[in-house]
Amino acid sequence: MPEALRQLHWQIAIALLFAVAAGALLGDSAAFIRVVDFLGQLFLNGLRMLIVPLIITSMMQAMLNLPAATSVGRLGGRLVGWIALSTLLAVLLGLLLVNTFQPGVVDGEPAGAALGLDAKTDTVMERVQDAGAGDMAGIFLRMLPPNIVEAAAEAQMLGVIVFSLLFGYFASRLDASLRDTQTRFWQGAYETMLRITGLIMRFAPLGVFALVSETVAKTGWQAFGPLLLFFLCVASALLLHLLVVLPVLLKLLAGVSGWQHLRGMMPALLTAFSTSSSAATLPVSIDCVQRRAGVSPSTAGFVLPLGATINMNGTALYECAAALFIAQAYGLDLSLSMQFLVVVLALLTSVGVAGVPSASLVAIAVILGAVGLPLEGVGLILAVDRILDMMRTAVNVYGDTCGAVIIARGEGEQPYRTRPQNDASG
Repeated sequence: MPEALRQLHWQIAIALLFAVAAGALLGDSAAFIRVVDFLGQLFLNGLRMLIVPLIITSMMQAMLNLPAATSVGRLGGRLVGWIALSTLLAVLLGLLLVNTFQPGVVDGEPAGAALGLDAKTDTVMERVQDAGAGDMAGIFLRMLPPNIVEAAAEAQMLGVIVFSLLFGYFASRLDASLRDTQTRFWQGAYETMLRITGLIMRFAPLGVFALVSETVAKTGWQAFGPLLLFFLCVASALLLHLLVVLPVLLKLLAGVSGWQHLRGMMPALLTAFSTSSSAATLPVSIDCVQRRAGVSPSTAGFVLPLGATINMNGTALYECAAALFIAQAYGLDLSLSMQFLVVVLALLTSVGVAGVPSASLVAIAVILGAVGLPLEGVGLILAVDRILDMMRTAVNVYGDTCGAVIIARGEGEQPYRTRPQNDASG
C-alpha cells in the first residue's frame, strides 16, 4: 500500500468518496441502509463512550500539570478572547453574505410560500416551542449540576468541565505527596484513554463511510432544490471562515501557516464532518493537536474540551444566517438594530449549544422568538440542515484547534516546531 494511503486522513477522504457513490447507487436498498445505520451507530457509540472519561482525565491532568495556579486564569482569559474574536468575525461574515445575496427572496418576493414547510416541522416544533431567551439562565445552571454523575450520564458537558476544573485546581494545591499521587493517577488514566481512542480511530474510515452513505441514501440531492441559494450562501461563508479568516488569524497571532495546520488537522475535520458532533470529535482533535501540532498536553487538555463546548464559530455563523434567511422568507425586513440583536444572540446561544448534531435548531428558535418570527420558520431549513450541520461542525472543530495553537504560542510553546511524537504514520 502506498505510504500516503496509510495515513488516517487519506483513508477517511477515500471513505467519503466511496460513501457518496454508494449512497447514490444503493439508496433504494433497505438492507443497505440497515447495515450502514448499524455500522454508523456503532462507530458513534464508540466515540461517545470516550467523551466523558476523556474530558475528565484531560482536564485533570491539564490542571495538575500547569506550572502555576495563575496559568489557569491566563489560559482562560486567552481562550475567552479567542472565542469572542473568532465567533464575532464568523457571525459578521454570515450576516454580510445573507444580506448581499438575499436567499430568502425569489424574484423580488418572499420565498416562504414557495418553500413550504418540511414534513418534520411538527417534531421540531415540539423540541423548540418552549425555548426562549430565558433559556440562557439554564446555561449557567448547567454549569453547577446537582448530581455530577447524572450530568455525565446525560452528556451535560458544561457541568462535567466545571467539576473537573474545580477538582483539578484544588488537587493541584494539595501537599506535595498527595498532589504527586493525584498527578500520576490522572496522567495514567489520560494515557489509557488516548490508547483506547487510538483503537477506535482505526475504524474511523468504516464509520465515516457508513454515516455519510446513509445521509446521501436518505436525502439524495433533491433536498437542495429551492434552498440552493441559502445553502450556497452558508456554505460559502463557512468555507471563507475556514480557509481565509481562521488561517489569517493563525498566521498573525501564532506565526503558523494555515495550510500546514489544515493538513495537520485533517483527520479531526473529516471526523467532525462525518459525525456532525464536536463532542464526538474531541478525542481526534486532542490527538491531532498534540501529535501533529506539538501542543503540550496541558494546553490541549485545557483548551479543547472547553472549546468543544463553548467555541462554536460555524454554529454562530449558521444561526445568524438562518435567522436572516427565515426573516427574508417571511417578508420581514430587519432593521440594523434588530440585526445587531441577532448577532448578539448568535454569539451568546452558540456558547450554550451542545456539541451534538442539530442542537443549534433550538438556539435558532431562541433568536426567532426574540425578533418576533414564528418558530415554524425552523421548518424552512430542515431540508439542508443535516448537510450544513456537517460543514459547520468541521468549522467549529477547526476553530478549536486554531485556538489551541494560538494559545500555546502565547504560553511560550513552539507549535509545529517542537513535536512530542512523530506523526509519519498518520
